[in-house]
Amino acid sequence: MPEFSVPTQLPDWIKDHVALYLESEGKEGHMWDSSVGGGPGPIATLLLAVTGRRSGDARTVPLIYGEVGGNYVVVASRGGSKDNPDWYKNLAANPNVSIRVATNVLDAVARTAEGEEREALWQKMSGIFPPYNTYQEHTDRQIPVVVIEPVTN
Repeated sequence: MPEFSVPTQLPDWIKDHVALYLESEGKEGHMWDSSVGGGPGPIATLLLAVTGRRSGDARTVPLIYGEVGGNYVVVASRGGSKDNPDWYKNLAANPNVSIRVATNVLDAVARTAEGEEREALWQKMSGIFPPYNTYQEHTDRQIPVVVIEPVTN
């Protein structure tokens, strides 16, 4: 499974968020002030580590999440841009991921929700972070909803 690291290719505020999360071993950084992105205020985030589809290097990104039935749900919005985010393309190539949720680190397998499951999870996630609805309005692609299922050892 991929290891966590501070991303080099993302904006400084994201790098700082990941660094705080990792340096504190999840004691800080779990809750993110989403009001800077139009959200309702403090929101729970996880760190997702994926394997780069071309480089093979571990890539880490913080994501807003929801929980359903012991699984974690994230949205591949990329702010409503026309393309899916790189982390989504990476997990589509290799669904074996690692996540840090606060102080817990888990190996997991990711999959894209489809059909009715996707719609139900979209409603849940847009309830957690309403700007997802605006992002969807600004793109022609259907924004993927990803289910991350922890692996039981």
